[in-house]
Amino acid sequence: MRNTFVVGSQWGDESKGKFVDILDEHADVVARGQGGPNAGHTVVVDGETFKFHLLPSGVVRPNLLNVVGNGVVIACEKLLEEIDTHVARGYAIGDNLIISDRAHLILPYHLWADALNEENQKSRLGTTRRGVGPAYADKARRVTGVRMCDLMDFDAFQKKVLQSLSYHAASMAAAGETFDADAFFERYRGYADRLRPHVTDTSRVLHEARQTGKVIVFEGAQGTLLDVDFGSYPFVTSSNTTVGGVCAGLGVPAQAIDDVLAVVKAYTTRVGEGPFPTEMDAEAGEAVRRAGNEYGTTTGRPRRCGWLDIVGLRFASRLNGFTQLAIAKLDVLDGVETLRIGVGYECRGRRVDDFPASLAELQECRPIYEEHAGWLSDTTKCRKPEDLPANARSYIARIEELLEAPVTMASVGPARHETIFMK
Repeated sequence: MRNTFVVGSQWGDESKGKFVDILDEHADVVARGQGGPNAGHTVVVDGETFKFHLLPSGVVRPNLLNVVGNGVVIACEKLLEEIDTHVARGYAIGDNLIISDRAHLILPYHLWADALNEENQKSRLGTTRRGVGPAYADKARRVTGVRMCDLMDFDAFQKKVLQSLSYHAASMAAAGETFDADAFFERYRGYADRLRPHVTDTSRVLHEARQTGKVIVFEGAQGTLLDVDFGSYPFVTSSNTTVGGVCAGLGVPAQAIDDVLAVVKAYTTRVGEGPFPTEMDAEAGEAVRRAGNEYGTTTGRPRRCGWLDIVGLRFASRLNGFTQLAIAKLDVLDGVETLRIGVGYECRGRRVDDFPASLAELQECRPIYEEHAGWLSDTTKCRKPEDLPANARSYIARIEELLEAPVTMASVGPARHETIFMK
């Protein structure tokens, strides 16, 4: 296997965690390079369900090195809670986890600022309220950012936090929050002691892994259409979710990535606010939501459901350079009589075949659909391509044709064994 970036091709929630887990069987290292506790990756192992937010999905496989890179924003308490949860379930987390000393921290005032923004109707974006956006904002502001290396030097940490607090005083007051400095620093001193064995220059470790021929899986978070530069801005996340984010978020060169595996849900979903051209009507959307258990891993919020959107997927392919596709949740469509694929948009009297930058224009886009006969049979027991109904194979073939990339895997259930290796 070659070094592979697993990217969400839509608005996130594509089941990336499952496919990362499958690739991890043949890997030595799995690395996260962006996002924070707003991410939610689910892996099912022998009937047990594991949910990951800050930890890479590789902790369920022994002898795999898990890397949290500099591009991830880290809430220390959430990370430690996640570690403790997995240790309690029998998974060792020690030398198999390393954390970048350059990663920025999410601190309590980021949570207050996030909640305050979301409570303001004029600035609401539908975030997870995990403090991710304000932490990235502090990173870009520079004078208010606090990094993991600062936490390791506690005097520096105290000075930087107090400096940042002066900037966040207004939002803290507006949120009705108070800051007990003594209790805060005592708590974070404990976090520093627990995390210290894991903190290192992760870019150097990844460089050495490449030099010695180790196989790396780069685990993307969120999805391409949530990229802060290329997504449906401002209804996006605060990091670069595309292939360029891997290099910046882990400190690796472009040559480190040999393959880009795009995870494509067999339909489309999104959580939160923002335009959604192929969104289904209420009845069809609710049926798919129930069949696919479409509720957010991190927040539990119901996901909006829509038909497959090729315009968005082609755009995602252009940005990431898809070399192969993994189709997720094919089984959710087992009971749908007629499937639709959005192959273009109509907007302001003209056809649009590319994803608009303008939110106003995207809001006005109406999908141009192809219709395909459904298969109306159970695919959950299928294990080989020839086991699939003919109409399911035709649906996959059409996706390959439209996206000009091969489908190498298709998922018909959440477990590892519920996967069809197409090529």
